[in-house]
Amino acid sequence: MIPHHRFDGPPDAPVVVLGPSLGTTLDLWEPQLAALTRTWRVLRYDLPGHGGSPAASGFTVDDLAAGVLALLDRHAPGRFSYAGVSLGGAVGTTLALRAPDRVASLVLCCTSARFGAPESWRERAALVRAEGTGPLVETTRSRWFTAGFPGAGRYLDMLRGTDPEGYAGCCDALAAFDVRDRLGEVRAPTLVVAGAEDPATPPAHAEVLAGGIPDATLLVVPDAAHLATAERPDVVTEAIVRHLTTTSRRTA
Repeated sequence: MIPHHRFDGPPDAPVVVLGPSLGTTLDLWEPQLAALTRTWRVLRYDLPGHGGSPAASGFTVDDLAAGVLALLDRHAPGRFSYAGVSLGGAVGTTLALRAPDRVASLVLCCTSARFGAPESWRERAALVRAEGTGPLVETTRSRWFTAGFPGAGRYLDMLRGTDPEGYAGCCDALAAFDVRDRLGEVRAPTLVVAGAEDPATPPAHAEVLAGGIPDATLLVVPDAAHLATAERPDVVTEAIVRHLTTTSRRTA
């Protein structure tokens, strides 16, 4: 499945792929776009049933990674860097395992090697299939952002606009995802970013990633919950640019 996508930035620049979280679109990465497109050709994509991608079901995180690779093979073959939030981060870890010679650098934001008990994801999938994403909005607000964050509305609108079957399919994919025993195989230089107040993938999850991936570095962002890229774009953008710049020099 080749997702809906968009390229920005110089066409001859090195490619960085940006993966979104469950319930958001490629516009999640708008706060980082201006800084990244100065140096990189930025590829953003939508998950199934999110934004411009058609809904689907019965897919895995590995299938999502395969779709990103097929997209890159079509438009930007060769090595690339990758940054992803939550489910988008799981896609990034899978890409680093699936195509180690292609992934030049990796940023894993507010994500995990295993996203909790599979039963909870299957229950959420069943709820959304029955009632849509509306019942999730208020609980999602408190997972995505700290109390009082003024910019939550536009991101929650992304959730409201997500196709229920596409959202549920992503929940099923997350239920089956577990790469804890494979983290040592990741060879890409990796930055792990955690929101200090993230209840969905708390810093302990980031510590598992940073401890299992060889030579990974960990940044815990204060005053941020699950969508730290949106809530603290200044801190996160600076860290991503620094990591990508440093690792591109190292691997050039």
